[in-house]
Amino acid sequence: MDADDIEALIEEEVPDAEATVTTPRDPDDDKHFAVDVVSPAFAGETLVDQHQIVHDALGEHLTRDIHAIELRTKTPDEV
Repeated sequence: MDADDIEALIEEEVPDAEATVTTPRDPDDDKHFAVDVVSPAFAGETLVDQHQIVHDALGEHLTRDIHAIELRTKTPDEV
């Protein structure tokens, strides 16, 4: 699973999401990602709940294909 796959999965699962995924550490390490997600679905949700929405979107990939993510979530009004 690469950054494009992660972006596509989040954007498919989280309503009206725009996801940007990068590899913040060693570019050859394909299991660590930085994930920025903007979605109106986060409005009124706590930060923990926002992150849970993204975790739910990634599902079993978090334990199988992704070792770690640095996750940042925002609503469109916060951008």
